[in-house]
Amino acid sequence: MENGTHFRTCHLCEAMCGVAIEVKDGHISSIKGDENDPLSRGHICPKAVALQDLHEDPERLRKPVRKTPDGWKEMEWDEAFDLVARKLHRTRTDHGRNSIGVYLGNPNVHNHGSLVATMPFLRAVGSQNRFSATSNDQLPHMLTSLEMFGHQILFPIPDIDQTDLFICIGANPMASNGSLMTVPDFRGRLKRLKSRGGKMIVVDPRRTETAKLADEFHFIRPGSDALLLMAMVHTLFQEELVNTGPAGPLVKDVDLLRLASLSFSPEAVAEHTGIQADAIRQLARQLATTPKAALYTRMGTSTQAFGGIATWLAYCLNILTGKLDVPGGVLFTQPAIDLVAIGAMSGQNGHFGKRHSRVRGLPEFAGEYPASTMADEILTPGDGQIRAFVTVAGNPILSNPNGRRLDEAFEGLDFMVSVDYYLNETTRHADVILPPTAALERSHYDLIFSMFAVRNTAKYSDKLFDAGPDSRHDWQILLELAHRLEKLRKGGNLPLRSELGWRTFKKLGPDPILDLMLRSGPYGASGQPLRGLAQPALDLIIDLLPKRHPLRGLANLSSMNRRWEDLPKGLSLSALRNQPHGVDLGPLKPTLPDRLFTRDGKINLAPRRFLDDLERLHKKLELSPEDGLMLIGRRHVRSNNSWMHNSQRLVKGKDRCTLMLHPKEASRLGLQTGDSAEVNSSAGKIVLPVEITEDIMPGVVSIPHGWGHDREGSGQSIASSHAGASINDVISDAQIDDLVGTSVLNGQSVNVKVWRPTRQRKRA
Repeated sequence: MENGTHFRTCHLCEAMCGVAIEVKDGHISSIKGDENDPLSRGHICPKAVALQDLHEDPERLRKPVRKTPDGWKEMEWDEAFDLVARKLHRTRTDHGRNSIGVYLGNPNVHNHGSLVATMPFLRAVGSQNRFSATSNDQLPHMLTSLEMFGHQILFPIPDIDQTDLFICIGANPMASNGSLMTVPDFRGRLKRLKSRGGKMIVVDPRRTETAKLADEFHFIRPGSDALLLMAMVHTLFQEELVNTGPAGPLVKDVDLLRLASLSFSPEAVAEHTGIQADAIRQLARQLATTPKAALYTRMGTSTQAFGGIATWLAYCLNILTGKLDVPGGVLFTQPAIDLVAIGAMSGQNGHFGKRHSRVRGLPEFAGEYPASTMADEILTPGDGQIRAFVTVAGNPILSNPNGRRLDEAFEGLDFMVSVDYYLNETTRHADVILPPTAALERSHYDLIFSMFAVRNTAKYSDKLFDAGPDSRHDWQILLELAHRLEKLRKGGNLPLRSELGWRTFKKLGPDPILDLMLRSGPYGASGQPLRGLAQPALDLIIDLLPKRHPLRGLANLSSMNRRWEDLPKGLSLSALRNQPHGVDLGPLKPTLPDRLFTRDGKINLAPRRFLDDLERLHKKLELSPEDGLMLIGRRHVRSNNSWMHNSQRLVKGKDRCTLMLHPKEASRLGLQTGDSAEVNSSAGKIVLPVEITEDIMPGVVSIPHGWGHDREGSGQSIASSHAGASINDVISDAQIDDLVGTSVLNGQSVNVKVWRPTRQRKRA
């Protein structure tokens, strides 16, 4: 690698911050924010400098390893591929195709090569037992978008750069840099919001880093967000504040939502939420009467027992107050590579409940079962029992509810393979680990998070370092396994045409596909808007073709379409290579009705499945609020899930894995700062230090997500020396959102007591 400054995108969270990496004598000498990046404008968080740590980590695996009685032994790649393909094929032959389970972790969506190769790999495995981090994360948003707008990843994004009121419920963008709202430098954007006279309101069980900057803050009982939001809907109708704005002609079933909200008055929900009725009304009024306003919800509202309803109602509130598809409200992005439109063109809008899991009967979403039932499917005998497992860039032992039970499940598998470059809490159960190259050793383009960004941009980066000939990218690993599995399924040989196709795919890799998608997209280099008779001819073809005809879809996607004539043109891979800081494609703009993918072209304000689930919410309203302590997670700006704790600069300093509780609860339990507390539930128990603070609501305790590196057999020494405790060891995998299937990660009940170590008797 040449000496000098190289510009890339940090891949360690959703923010897509631009970084300037200085290289000297083949090594990184500094990492700074790229001031010319059109999205992040020089901002980086502490995680960015850890790109060097991850790249240079001596404990990162670089060759395949196999578990033996004498420990882990390195293998050659061909030997490893043969072994894995043979074992998976034998499992499928002996026990059926559903005897193999697959789990995909979050890092996959930061990696365009992995995204391109995942689908052929999954087809080659052929199993319906697929899982991912989706059901521990954003599944309610995906189901809501599918039901209301017709596509599972068509998310309305807060236009924070132009809004005057930002209402944030159950989210902490100061720590996360946004989630399903890619927003680097949230602090700077908030400062600009306030400088133009704007305001931020935060609702959360904890006074988070974001809440401390708010103009107005309200504590709320965990799991009661749906009641708050329904009471706000009730207020809008009661006080005649409903005004659907420019999107109004597209909105249907407003009266159904009005009827559904009748019994959820602010007075009825006040005790359950912990928010006074007048404050609830005022929240609704401020949203309705501020012309440029946006309501945003995230993990705290989605990963709870009523996450589906809460997310749906948040969307409804933005629509009822006229904030959808208007600048300063919530808008749909128009990315350079429009996976929403590409998916819709091929009929891949998303689906829900086409089949149900074997043991608990939980619904699939887009072909995946809820991750909470993975252990059930492995531990429960019978036809379809999972006997072999594949994890790709995931650590579900620490990120999935009831991690100890999943430990037991993975330990009993016939065979397990992990595509990962760390020996961590999950991969230690594998028989074979196939390590891919690190992020700086491959090219990068954000296919996913460009669709969720608060501004339309595009940026591509070539690899920064050469990984060497004896290494494999993750897309190469997945395609090689898929190819070998297909050959074994066909008896050892593939038809010549198919064989040539596989070889070509493996040779070309993901970047030519990326180039094709850029060129054929709305900003593409494939052509300028047509002139003369050509444009009317294209318009006529589009009108004559059936609505769902693939050629119509291609014409609509093309940069030659009239509706893209105001967008900048000329994007291709080579064009982005010549713009290393990235390309600014402009602010979010109104896109309706073109961006809708529902069958009737309308916004479904009151989908039947959400209305039906309101009976469950009614029952909660009829019961008294639960006594005892309720558990919530939390995020820190120097962490993202479990995979960054082997960087000393990210874990150094004050212990962050603490039990946070209010002084009132500490006094009642006899706990003081510096004590250790035992937290227990039906799932298990953990011990961790106490942090007493008034920044958390009485009756609530908080533990950060992603820790618990004390399990034997992990190969991450820094993480192990800052082990912490896993919140998921006390979260039951039996509790899910009945509507969506999301894991209940916030709002489960726990018990807390002073922990005193058991003294061992001295031997006589």
